[in-house]
Amino acid sequence: MAKVEKTIVINAPVEKVFTYVDEPTNLLEIWPSMVDAKDVQRLPGGGTSFRWVYKMAGMRLEGTSETTEYVANQRTVAKTKGGVQSTITWIFQPEAGGTRVTFEAEYTVPIPLLGKLAEAFIVKVNEHEAELLLANLKARMEA
Repeated sequence: MAKVEKTIVINAPVEKVFTYVDEPTNLLEIWPSMVDAKDVQRLPGGGTSFRWVYKMAGMRLEGTSETTEYVANQRTVAKTKGGVQSTITWIFQPEAGGTRVTFEAEYTVPIPLLGKLAEAFIVKVNEHEAELLLANLKARMEA
């Protein structure tokens, strides 16, 4: 299982950043390879379930995501199933009047689709993707 973890400090209140990330359709604005987020349903304990479409190495992957842990303004964890099996964790911490955001993704590269040789390349691409995701979130929240 591959893992990526990236952190950024955003000059915006935790509540604003958390609320934005907690809406799956907003991910389309900040996550470069996220193509679609639809059929969003709010869960009774907080968080959401939704269907997604994601492009990895030029391939269109589809699946579902469901929040498994939810602490408002602090942390969310979601499990994805389908084209990519993953656990996505967002951590939000107050810092210097802003928010420290940590994005973690543990995922299985769909090796039967891409081949073992492509795995290292995909991991590197996803590292860059996570950096862009957080940079885009920061730009959106600080605008």
